[in-house]
Amino acid sequence: MSDHHTPAGAAGPPGSTSDAGADEAAEVQRFWGRLGLPGLIDVHTHFMPERVLHKVWDYFDTQGPLTAGLEWPIAYRKAERERTSLLRRFGVRAFTAMLYPHKPGMARWLNDWAADFARRTPDCLHTATLFPEPGVETYVREAVEAGARVFKAHVQVGAYDPADALLQPAWGALAEAQVPVVIHCGSGPAPGAYTGPGPIARVLARHPGLRLIVAHLGMPEYEEFLRLAERYEEVRLDTTMAFTDFTEELMPFPRRTLPRLAGLGDRVLLGSDFPNIPYAYAHQLYALERLDLGEEWLRAVCHDNAAKLFRL
Repeated sequence: MSDHHTPAGAAGPPGSTSDAGADEAAEVQRFWGRLGLPGLIDVHTHFMPERVLHKVWDYFDTQGPLTAGLEWPIAYRKAERERTSLLRRFGVRAFTAMLYPHKPGMARWLNDWAADFARRTPDCLHTATLFPEPGVETYVREAVEAGARVFKAHVQVGAYDPADALLQPAWGALAEAQVPVVIHCGSGPAPGAYTGPGPIARVLARHPGLRLIVAHLGMPEYEEFLRLAERYEEVRLDTTMAFTDFTEELMPFPRRTLPRLAGLGDRVLLGSDFPNIPYAYAHQLYALERLDLGEEWLRAVCHDNAAKLFRL
């Protein structure tokens, strides 16, 4: 796997030269400009301590089990400052720092890092995370009081049951505070012990007001997670990697379900997985556009829904 893989839709490695970076930024700006938007809001971007992020990249490079053995070249393997700069050049008005623990004892430390990152990165929505462990309710409440505006939960990587009794007080605190949680709970690209709609449905049954944003549209259980969104008015979905050529080849979205997705147009949010994507950033945008669900739907998904949710 090479760092010099050419992403789909790009003339060369993104940002490999200043001209290439400028061309790519102009392409993204043209997309949202045509829609009459002031920019984009991306609810699923990854920023974390550099050594942690590099371990994530190493995992993709070595095609770890949770990648389903897929070749997954990281398109935006850049230093933190370059990544934030590139998002701004794209016209991303607000983004997140999706970070997550894979074992006990990590979450509080990650939350401290994320709070500092938010302080020095005002266009990043202050992000926090959690793990089923003693004290989770305490540090979740502390993060909320410190200004966290969105949480990230990763059932697949963390290999935990989201309905674990240890997490119930934390979910309750987040529901009470109305702080959204972006949660990877679908079984793509590889299933985990607690992925799929069942475990998270048990959480929602107990906390129906929890503002969950199901990452990746819940792929590949798209229809089951759409059903949860139709049942619970605070459940939303993000578009991360959905409909792209990379994903459609492996976990295609059932076209018969597009009318239901259109019907939830006020609860679908743009997500990208930047920087950990194997194609150019603009490809996600074109993948949404070619669904042909209309400009009003695109405007809502790419900006307005998140602007309303996060009061931007």
